[in-house]
Amino acid sequence: MGRKRKGRDISGWLVVDKPAGISSNAVVNKVRWAFEANKAGHAGTLDPEATGVLAVALGEATKTVPFVTDALKAYVFDVRLGQATNTDDAEGEVIAQSDQRPTDEEIKEALQQFVGDIEQVPPQFSAVKIDGERAYKRARDGEEMEIAARPLFVESLILLDRKDADHVTLEMVCGKGGYVRSIARDLGKVLGCHGHVAHLRRVWSGPFEADKGLSFDTIQELARTPELDSHLLPLELGLSDLPQVTATAEGAARLRHGNPGMVIASGVDYGETCWASHQGQPVAVGSYRGGELHPSRVFNL
Repeated sequence: MGRKRKGRDISGWLVVDKPAGISSNAVVNKVRWAFEANKAGHAGTLDPEATGVLAVALGEATKTVPFVTDALKAYVFDVRLGQATNTDDAEGEVIAQSDQRPTDEEIKEALQQFVGDIEQVPPQFSAVKIDGERAYKRARDGEEMEIAARPLFVESLILLDRKDADHVTLEMVCGKGGYVRSIARDLGKVLGCHGHVAHLRRVWSGPFEADKGLSFDTIQELARTPELDSHLLPLELGLSDLPQVTATAEGAARLRHGNPGMVIASGVDYGETCWASHQGQPVAVGSYRGGELHPSRVFNL
């Protein structure tokens, strides 16, 4: 029999407006401590120096993390033109420089190359695994690796501002697995002037918005109080991109035991992934098959 986790059986989402200088895992650990929760996870890592929305799932909401991770996300970031760094951000060592500076029109034109379905090579300093080891660990030892390109869907990439000759502010909306640092690096290459990320903020991720998130200081201040609990958002927000069906009483009972259960659905295609509720509570996520939901995840609420 598995060992029961210590902590409260509490489920839901907390939106954190992550500050710079702290890792995503450290935020998750702080939130878990603040709620005295038995389980916590996050939907999409932010670099330590990046700020913005970090959606933290507690309890049964951790089962919905993949659906938020797959959702579109928006980033606003500054690119420092004229310099390349070994980390593709301002934390790294400058490895190349250029006096060339593109015009606004040249930048706008170049950005079109990064919209749609593209291939992107992750930074050397990233969490990608190479032969079972994180790339950043090997990069810290001075090793230069060949990292395979990965597909990325970019819905939009636009120029918001040109602060000065050396800095541009961009906004990108993209799918899962995007590296903003790679965008800055590759844009600098296309423009012939080099580039790296000087500042990065994730403004929204799926249904969650940074401006509606709690600050790290507020989480610390409200830790282990009912007031902090009041900021917890419902588990089903993590399922916003999936169609909803309604389980019958008998269907809900079967679904809760991991068996196919009868549901009432409208406008859902055979084989489509959806989630079922019963009496206002999420029951399961699964594949819809002609009046039944075949569960892949069951919520124990």
